[in-house]
Amino acid sequence: MNKKSSGKKLATQASKIMRSNNSSKIQKSLAASVLSQRSNQKITGKIMETKASTVVNSNKYSDVTKSLAASVLSQSDKDR
Repeated sequence: MNKKSSGKKLATQASKIMRSNNSSKIQKSLAASVLSQRSNQKITGKIMETKASTVVNSNKYSDVTKSLAASVLSQSDKDR
């Protein structure tokens, strides 16, 4: 079981991103992952882990997108 969960502030931000028509596909994907990990019963899947890693290591994404990606990565499977 995962010992980490998404914080309230980030979950609220993720919720706003999901409802916005201006959010990118990658933002919505990361936001959905953040929201699904609001409780500590889920961990990041391998595909989402790769997506989030790409975002964090790229200069083309906003700070908000990178924040979502960092949260997703912090809840990944450490054994992978």
